[in-house]
Amino acid sequence: MKHLTSYLCGIVLLLTGATPLSAQNQWKDTIRVARDGTGDYRTLTEAMEGIRAFMDYKVTVLIKNGVYKEKVIVPSWLQNVDIIGESVENTIITYDDHANINKMGTFRTYTVKVQGNSITFSNLTIENNAARMGQAVALHTEGDRLVFIHCRLLGNQDTIYTGVAGTRLYFTDCYIEGTTDFIFGPSTAWFENCEIRSKSNSYVTAASTPEDVAVGYVFKNCKLTAEPGVDKVYLGRPWRPYAATVFINCEMGKHIRPEGWHNWGKTENEQTARYAEYGSTGEGASTANRVTWSKQLTKKEAAQYENLSYVFRMCSDWIPGK
Repeated sequence: MKHLTSYLCGIVLLLTGATPLSAQNQWKDTIRVARDGTGDYRTLTEAMEGIRAFMDYKVTVLIKNGVYKEKVIVPSWLQNVDIIGESVENTIITYDDHANINKMGTFRTYTVKVQGNSITFSNLTIENNAARMGQAVALHTEGDRLVFIHCRLLGNQDTIYTGVAGTRLYFTDCYIEGTTDFIFGPSTAWFENCEIRSKSNSYVTAASTPEDVAVGYVFKNCKLTAEPGVDKVYLGRPWRPYAATVFINCEMGKHIRPEGWHNWGKTENEQTARYAEYGSTGEGASTANRVTWSKQLTKKEAAQYENLSYVFRMCSDWIPGK
């Protein structure tokens, strides 16, 4: 996609300092982060403090390869920031909190929390590498218009928390892994050309879409894979009654259970959950034994999802990449 091409083509020039900055500017529009001390900052936390609040211009944060062990917050007063790693495999933001450390609970375990709007992450890894001892969030989002391009999002239970209803997220060409409910929350989120890898027999999604929001999670042209020995995975279960999740033209491995969806032990969720599929392939894609309360979209219904203004229709003036 043109997102990925434009970002990656510029990385070499920017990392080597080939783009000059005006020495007269108090606030830089390009910031370099390097653990070895060769950048403007050694940590991402410091770099966030080096960005002017509520600026009306684009700021690019370039991160050199390295392991950055820190809990990073992109605060609400930042916007229009591109955070670009030198390489997806070797630019790693990591931490290891989990919910059972000092009664921390799920929502404090994040490695990266994004509260600002119009933030793009590309070409890097965000990881929670805590032991499998409970919920452990890698990415926690609260901002709107967030984009993730060619990123790895690694964890176990609750890897990605899309935390605020009415916010819009766009993931493309990403690798996302986890064990249980590893994509969960109330936001509207689009996943395209992503690999979704299950590490245990459990559930991929746990949406909590509000009743008045038409679109929750959309997976399009994604590949659902699993680690060896994993063979009983559900596409989703409703964290809240009106959970909305759609899979379109995805490749589903044989680890996906024939029934596809789970009601979280509450039969009343079968009357409200909005689960649908269209055009998927692979051993796990057969619809013959899907739960009767899920839906197979018609061609016309599936075509709606070709239009991102429909998916993100809370405000149709934002179309990623336009």
